[in-house]
Amino acid sequence: MGEALTQIVNAQLDVGLGKPVLYREVVGNVFGLASAIGGAHRKVWAWPVGIMGNLVLFTVFLGAVFHTPQNLDMWGQAGRQVFFLITSAYGWIVWAGTRRGNVTSKVGVFPRWATRSERVVAGAAALIMLGVCYVVLRALGSWGPLADSWILTGSILATFGMARGWNEFWFVWIAVDVVGVPLLLAAQYYPSAIMYIFYGLFCLYGFLLWRRTQKEQSRKTDLAARSHVPGETSGPRQTH
Repeated sequence: MGEALTQIVNAQLDVGLGKPVLYREVVGNVFGLASAIGGAHRKVWAWPVGIMGNLVLFTVFLGAVFHTPQNLDMWGQAGRQVFFLITSAYGWIVWAGTRRGNVTSKVGVFPRWATRSERVVAGAAALIMLGVCYVVLRALGSWGPLADSWILTGSILATFGMARGWNEFWFVWIAVDVVGVPLLLAAQYYPSAIMYIFYGLFCLYGFLLWRRTQKEQSRKTDLAARSHVPGETSGPRQTH
């Protein structure tokens, strides 16, 4: 039983690019894609599905530890899966609470732009995290520590922004993908690199979808405000 499980976990696919790829890398990215689609449509189930993908991909990016074909330890890529678990649990709780409070909408968040203070705090946090991550990942011997540090930092920031409903998080994901694609191609993590390319394009769709939703909400709010006439009650008028 143990040997059969090991064979399943270590199953590989030869794609003719020099080194085979693990099926579990493909599976992990499929979970990630499903989570992205759910997130674009503001569905609460996007978070637990994403967590499943994080657990799988954690083993993929610690290549030397789990003996993957690449045999490379990308501690930033692996570490971000751990942070994903934390931020995804937070996002799951926040979105589930929003949905319970708005039963008719059946969505977990209402899109908005981050406030100026939120942007300042997020930017400062990103700079601090980037510096700390670079020092730590370089000390751990991570492959491509600077790029790996940005991918880790940007991923944490984007996931938190998604949990808060900030439109800006889509652009942060695009910035992560721009750095992540060449890094993963060089490291021969081909399925993940391909998914990063797709994610970059998908983020544009997700942003437009969220922006349209925000405009529709603003329009409904304006109409509700205009229809309210001060001094009148909503009850029936009494006649004498």
